[in-house]
Amino acid sequence: MVEAFNYALGQRLRAARRHRGWSLGEVEAQTDGEFKASVVGAYERGERAISVQRFVRLAEIYGAGASELLPRSNEGDHVIDLNALESEDGQLVDRYLAAIQMMRKSPGDDEVRDSDRAVISSLIQSQQPAASD
Repeated sequence: MVEAFNYALGQRLRAARRHRGWSLGEVEAQTDGEFKASVVGAYERGERAISVQRFVRLAEIYGAGASELLPRSNEGDHVIDLNALESEDGQLVDRYLAAIQMMRKSPGDDEVRDSDRAVISSLIQSQQPAASD
C-alpha cells in the first residue's frame, strides 16, 4: 500500500514538474541544489519516500498547492469499459447521468464524481454476462 501511494504521489509530482516545462536538472538548478535531480527522480518513480516538509516545499516550487498534488485515495479504483457504453446498455448510463444532474440541479454540468464512477462501473458490470470457469 505504501509503495502504491509513493508511486501515485511520484506520478503527480512528475506531472507538476513537466507542467512547468522543467527537466530534473532544471529543478536542481532552480532550487540552487536544494533538490538534487537524482532525488527528485527517485521521488517521481516512487522509489524514495518524501517527507511532508519537502513535499510542501516542492509543491511551492512547482507553483501548486500541496493538496492538489496528493493522490486521491480511490484513484484508479473503478474502470469504465467504454465498449460497454457503446452498446444498448449505454442508455442506462445516460439515464443515470441525467438523473444525477437533475438531483444536483446542474444541467449541462460535465462533472462525474468518483462516487458516480463507482456506480457507473457497477451498472456496466451488472449488465455483463457472468464469466464461466
